[in-house]
Amino acid sequence: MDSLRTLKIARNGYITISCVFCILGIFLMANPGCSAKMLCTLIGIIFIISGVIKIIGYFSKDFYCLAFQFDLAFGILMITVGMLMLIRTERLLHLIFVIFGLMILADALFKIQMSLDAKRFGLSLWWRILAVAVLTGIFGTILLIEPGEGAKLTMIFMGVGLLMEGLMNLYVAVYTIKIIEGYSERYPKGY
Repeated sequence: MDSLRTLKIARNGYITISCVFCILGIFLMANPGCSAKMLCTLIGIIFIISGVIKIIGYFSKDFYCLAFQFDLAFGILMITVGMLMLIRTERLLHLIFVIFGLMILADALFKIQMSLDAKRFGLSLWWRILAVAVLTGIFGTILLIEPGEGAKLTMIFMGVGLLMEGLMNLYVAVYTIKIIEGYSERYPKGY
């Protein structure tokens, strides 16, 4: 598969998964009483798909080399966590908020570092990535401490976290992944 096609697949996959996170987040905010078991299974599947897309992105030749720079390790982690959520659904059910909060926080921290790299590249709107990543990290942290007095409030916070995660990744995909015809053939990754 040529590198330009790989980059397009990764970018489109990144955007699609980001939209899925946004839709799922809005759904959870509107329906906080949904089944935690169903949510665990659904997020497991989404994590596996997202992990595969991250790994594909890592091996693509992105112009800025920003969006996918941490995605090999994080993609493997997402696939592993996703598989655990599918295989051990019953055992992980009570930890779903903590697991998801940790994943959101980790991704937000990577995006904070990426925003500083974007500043060094001279991308003028780097601070937007930073702002969204900080807000996303805050919601990831809130999920780690299970904020709600009840499951419904915690599910609403999870919905907000999913929405923020989706928006953060969508913004990163649109703003930092540049597809330039002929670039990948002229320059190896990292230049």
